[in-house]
Amino acid sequence: MMLRGSSVLIAGAIVLATGLGGCATKKFVREQAAIVGSRVDATNTEVAAVSGTAKDALDRATAAGKLAEGKFLFSEVLSDDSMKFETGKAELSPEATARLDAFVEKLKSENRNVYVEVQGHTDITGPKDFNYKLGEERAEAVRRYLNQHGVALNRVGTISYGPDAPVAPNEDRDGRAQNRRVVLIVLT
Repeated sequence: MMLRGSSVLIAGAIVLATGLGGCATKKFVREQAAIVGSRVDATNTEVAAVSGTAKDALDRATAAGKLAEGKFLFSEVLSDDSMKFETGKAELSPEATARLDAFVEKLKSENRNVYVEVQGHTDITGPKDFNYKLGEERAEAVRRYLNQHGVALNRVGTISYGPDAPVAPNEDRDGRAQNRRVVLIVLT
């Protein structure tokens, strides 16, 4: 009997402990909800601040992109008849330097603050990687020449299209010669 009374007493203590541990008072719930609410409010404030900063950054980047795009003024194509790039070469001929001198004088006479994109092109002779490098070398040769004759380097950019943008078929000698060219794009 004593064993039975102890068992009832132990069972009652367990029920009582479980009952007390499982119930929360209204005051406790309100306090915890207030803590969580303040954390949510703080997080919302931080998100709003980051969102505003991100929007400002996006606005500045968009404005810079519009400024960088510029407006197309004109393009100058320096191809086989003036540049006379030999297959696999990036040296400027006397005819090419004469054309570039005229181009520099045109830039100086118009006295505009312009940006010049120098595009290097090749024919399909040789591996693609070699042609991309060769197109870049041709564009860089023109960029260096322009700089040596008074065009600031920060106003001239280069890009190589290699064999990817032909203006003539690459099946014959004349077509390949037309594709070995440099194009100067002038933007405001």
